Amino acid sequence: MELLALLLVLSSGLTHALWNLFTKRSIHKSVFLWCIHSVTLIILMPYFWIEMSQLTLSPKVYGFILLSMTIQGGYILLLSKAYTHGDMSQVYPFMRGLGAMLTSLCSLVLFHEQMSTAGVLGLSAIIFSLFALSGIRAGSHHNVNGKALIYACLVGLCISGYTLTDKAILDAGVSPVLLIQLSNISYFIALIIPVLRSGQLKREWSVNWRTILLGSVLAPGSYLLFLFAMRLTPLAHIAPIREISTVFGTIFGILILREQQGSRRIVMSALITLGIITIAIWG
Repeated sequence: MELLALLLVLSSGLTHALWNLFTKRSIHKSVFLWCIHSVTLIILMPYFWIEMSQLTLSPKVYGFILLSMTIQGGYILLLSKAYTHGDMSQVYPFMRGLGAMLTSLCSLVLFHEQMSTAGVLGLSAIIFSLFALSGIRAGSHHNVNGKALIYACLVGLCISGYTLTDKAILDAGVSPVLLIQLSNISYFIALIIPVLRSGQLKREWSVNWRTILLGSVLAPGSYLLFLFAMRLTPLAHIAPIREISTVFGTIFGILILREQQGSRRIVMSALITLGIITIAIWG
């Protein structure tokens, strides 16, 4: 794997965990998410119009763009629900694990990518560890919020859906920055009604304006880094590596959110790291 692609994906994982931490600590999840993406939406709008005026795309690509925007609109709504009902240390690993597994497996088929035996072992270690980190086991419902689990599953499906669709859009010549702006538009539209109904916009800004401004850089920046990496190396290789974000998320849950943890979570985080190293070197 190219060193640049690896560094981009690792940086993407760290920034992803950070803005999810900010979201979990916010007052009203939907309002916070709407705010951070609205700021970026305004900043990127001039670039968006310039590139759109210069692009000539087929109806098929426009269909992919519409599909991606629809999935991402659902993703942002479900993400706010998942964090409303569940702990970050539980729902974050689960939805990231499901998303990484589906994305890697589907990309092998859809984009005819390949993964070595060592890469498959590394991916398996990451997926196993992610689900173990969530604390969700077959036949056990102890300390598991049913609504949080359902929303986390749906978020994982959305992650896989829009990542695979965005890969096809990138291959058609659309820039990563334009894709980010399309995401911002989706989030703005999807969350506008919950934001207006909440009546919490003024309060969220007054209390969390610093993290909103920081999140407006980290949230789109995280996916932007991943999109650039997607141009350099097969998606099946980098999708699981991005789950280093779960290691960071677990650390944040322990040190900052004071969520209950056990030694098992530390061991699983180390196993994720080992799986990432395996894919990066031999994947």
